[in-house]
Amino acid sequence: YMGSGGLRSLLFILSLLMLFRFCQSRKMSSIPSGHFSKRSILSASSFTRNEVDRIFEVATQMRESVEKDGGSDLLKGRVLANLFYEPSTRTSCSFQTAMLRLGGQVIVINDVANSSISKGETLEDTVRTLESYADVIALRHPQIGAAAKAASVLQIPLLNAGDGAGEHPTQALLDLFTIHNELGRIDGTTITMLGDLKNGRTVHSLSKLLKLFKVKINFVSPDFLKMPKELVDDLSKCGIEYAEHTTMEQCLQESDILYVTRVQKERFTDMDEYQKATEAYVISPELLDQLKAKSTLRILHPLPRVNEIDHRVDQDPRAAYFRQMRCGLFVRMALLALVLGKA
Repeated sequence: YMGSGGLRSLLFILSLLMLFRFCQSRKMSSIPSGHFSKRSILSASSFTRNEVDRIFEVATQMRESVEKDGGSDLLKGRVLANLFYEPSTRTSCSFQTAMLRLGGQVIVINDVANSSISKGETLEDTVRTLESYADVIALRHPQIGAAAKAASVLQIPLLNAGDGAGEHPTQALLDLFTIHNELGRIDGTTITMLGDLKNGRTVHSLSKLLKLFKVKINFVSPDFLKMPKELVDDLSKCGIEYAEHTTMEQCLQESDILYVTRVQKERFTDMDEYQKATEAYVISPELLDQLKAKSTLRILHPLPRVNEIDHRVDQDPRAAYFRQMRCGLFVRMALLALVLGKA
């Protein structure tokens, strides 16, 4: 027998359980979009620490959604225009998959030679045309500043998927998300960036994002491929500890993250310089042992690679570059949902 007081308590507990289950089922759509709604993502320097934390929160929810149900219908009825003026496998497929996993649809324009662009149509006219058909645009372009130029004529959000040797903000976010997932923290880490730091838009954007955290950065490159001075000066102004090296001997042992970049042949006019650069640094199991890399080190690479990481390293648990790609899916799902006001 249960008295009226006990019955009321039971009903109250059941109500709380029902409310909890409802909130869990609505979890992704219960977080307000805040300043992200209808916002273009153009530069890594545009984020605050709180905004990065927010993106990671939503990306974690997206991962749970994919692993549990394969995705959701959060963006059902929405269309992404994937406009790529340069070759791409990972970034293009990642944006497409992100939209599809959220129930949306994708217009794919990868072969610009067979579009009106080949007839001389301007970038501005192309994106304004796509604006008539889509709710959001992901743009890859060979010219620095092209994303900002395109976004300036749009009423819908645009996501910069790489503009020449300029920036790649969504890659920087997924890199940071990977670091957090692999190490459990970002603050207090030592991050070594290796390779073509002059032309590598991924390291440019990652450096800008790391200004929000308490980290030490090592830059390792030949003198003719050093990180641009304005980016290094900016880190110094923000109080970020950094060092520049030409070899890994001085810094690999202390590194928590080794971020390797491809020497980008398409950015070189002097092929002798290109050949010198490709031979300068190759990560191999022997090198990792010789330079006493930490057992907790994580090796990242935005891919594609040429010969800068020996394929034998793939079997090393410290190699995180394929897990890094998976993180990219969740981050881009989060960004699409946020800028469309659905997360």
